[in-house]
Amino acid sequence: MRGVAHPQSVDASAVLVGFARALRAAGVETGPDRVQAFLASLGVLDPGVRSDVYWAGRLTLCGSRDDLERYERVFAGYFDASADAAPARFAPPPPRLRMAVRDAGPAPREATRAEDAMPTPALASSTDVLRHRDLAGLTAAEKEQLRLLLAAFTLRGEVRRTARRSPARRGSVDPRRTVRELLRRGGEPARLLRHERAERPRRVVLLVDVSGSMAAYADALLRFAHAATHGTARTEVFTIGTRLTRVTRELAHRDPDAAMAALAAAVPDWRGGTRLGEMLRGFLDRWGQRGMARGAVVVLLSDGWERGDPALLAGQMRRLHRLAHRVIWANPRKARPGYAPLAAGMAAALPSVDAFVEGHSLAALERLAMVVRGADP
Repeated sequence: MRGVAHPQSVDASAVLVGFARALRAAGVETGPDRVQAFLASLGVLDPGVRSDVYWAGRLTLCGSRDDLERYERVFAGYFDASADAAPARFAPPPPRLRMAVRDAGPAPREATRAEDAMPTPALASSTDVLRHRDLAGLTAAEKEQLRLLLAAFTLRGEVRRTARRSPARRGSVDPRRTVRELLRRGGEPARLLRHERAERPRRVVLLVDVSGSMAAYADALLRFAHAATHGTARTEVFTIGTRLTRVTRELAHRDPDAAMAALAAAVPDWRGGTRLGEMLRGFLDRWGQRGMARGAVVVLLSDGWERGDPALLAGQMRRLHRLAHRVIWANPRKARPGYAPLAAGMAAALPSVDAFVEGHSLAALERLAMVVRGADP
């Protein structure tokens, strides 16, 4: 690839497929057929030219207007790894001008042009590797790139069937709509109109641990929660430590930095201790028992360190398990070699957990989003 010292050291297809995965995590339906079309188009174009990659992906991977904003944000976060401060919205590169010169050979192309040089090895070593890096060990530049990718994230709860029905091509006959259609036609025969049970995503409740032991992960997890509140699912977010704080309103700001500033002012127990049992009891007594947790997907993002009574936590987890549709626990320390859930709080909570997953990296958060949608952990 132009402008690259050792192109053979990187599989360009792996980088491009990783870009498609990042789009899928952001909510763009990049199915296998679209990814295949994307790769095929770059077989005709040049995957080493930034503008070719941009337009090939935009024309093959996006299926609606709603996908365009997510596409540009993910493209900027994924392919601008070397930028010190990437813009919030990526401006598409200008088209390359082609000029034919008579009786002269083609002029050499400059490999340093910003719109033509796409540092694919840097992408493979930063963006792809960044997805699997532990959040606690990221540099300032890597954290900035991670924030761009998290801003384009999306979270959708597991789909459930509702009592309401919606028009459909197949299903049972809708008598009311069919009769109305007959009356509109003056009694003339009309085709039978049908309907089926409507589907909607379940509510998602995120309980984010902001105690001292989770300080290295709290910022990324709360940005993940911010992106979740602006998705298609009904999402509620609480912080837990020595106090329980509902922060859904603070995270309603569209700008992630403004949301984090409002959240920092609202949460009084940053980097304090952890009383998971008491906090969970407070959540269930005030919100969960009244309906917020009923039939919802409840996600606890915590390392499981408990300063209080583990028996209290075990009892409250059983209450939560009876109310919620699914209880998921994401522990950033689960990915460490030799990890075992020996902490008193974690051991007490596990019997009431439906899915115990990692939460230490961007790739782990992508898998967590899939589990929330109903995938097998």
